[in-house]
Amino acid sequence: MATRIRLQRRGKKNQPFYHLVIADGRAPRDGRFIEDLGTYNPLTNPASININFDRALYWLENGATPSDTVRAILKREGVYLMKHLRGGIAKGAISEAQAESKFNQWKEEKASKLNNVVRQVADAARDLKKQRLAAETKVREAMSAKIAARNAEIAAEAAKKAEEEAAAAAAEAEAANAPADEAPVEEAAPEA
Repeated sequence: MATRIRLQRRGKKNQPFYHLVIADGRAPRDGRFIEDLGTYNPLTNPASININFDRALYWLENGATPSDTVRAILKREGVYLMKHLRGGIAKGAISEAQAESKFNQWKEEKASKLNNVVRQVADAARDLKKQRLAAETKVREAMSAKIAARNAEIAAEAAKKAEEEAAAAAAEAEAANAPADEAPVEEAAPEA
């Protein structure tokens, strides 16, 4: 039986989530499998991978062939490096202590690179948020300036109108007071 290490798709439409499985090469993609090795979520940045390291190494050493994507995932997680180091131990090229120290050194470098990527993504998100906030503040200030100018125009028009109404009322009051002092005298009609 040709065993394959491959991805089995789960998740919703447009939201993929995968399981790394050991399956017979003839089995359908989402069909029967022998063993579940872990999960892979490509939607996170960086992609989150959770695998059973020892079992993946066991299956690789026993001849299971991975798909291209799974091969890249296993290289990223260090399974292929450990397989290579174990081969060196078996040949007598390096000792187990040297292999362990090389693997731990590689793991630390990988962790620091991954932390840098996570930090860069967080910084980029924070910078984008600041830029959006600054742009929104600019727009809000422009809108408030327009509203203040419009309110000033309305207040000026209202003051002008009130001033005209006050002048008209004063003229009306003067007209009402003036005729009382100088009332036109009607001449009495001569009697015939």
